[in-house]
Amino acid sequence: MLSINAYELQDKIHSKEDFILVDVREQSEHDEFNIGGLLIPMNTIFDNLSKIDLNKQVVVYCQKGIRSQIVIQRLEQKCGFTNLINLQGGMDGWIKCIKK
Repeated sequence: MLSINAYELQDKIHSKEDFILVDVREQSEHDEFNIGGLLIPMNTIFDNLSKIDLNKQVVVYCQKGIRSQIVIQRLEQKCGFTNLINLQGGMDGWIKCIKK
């Protein structure tokens, strides 16, 4: 599984690189703090596959990086996705490293 850390993702965002951010947390978590990702809660991911572009890199994140890993594994195994990247440490890691 490909992964990216908070610093690398921040650089990717600032470089205006063409990629998609997907937040697989729940609405309340997203409302509390997010980095601009498209909200697709983990339990609705298969209902929203059309929102995930197969031709772009997709960085998937959650609170700690565990749910996003599970989502990526499921999408890779069941749907053949090859363009997914996990944010290591999720939003907790982002807050610790970037939002000081």
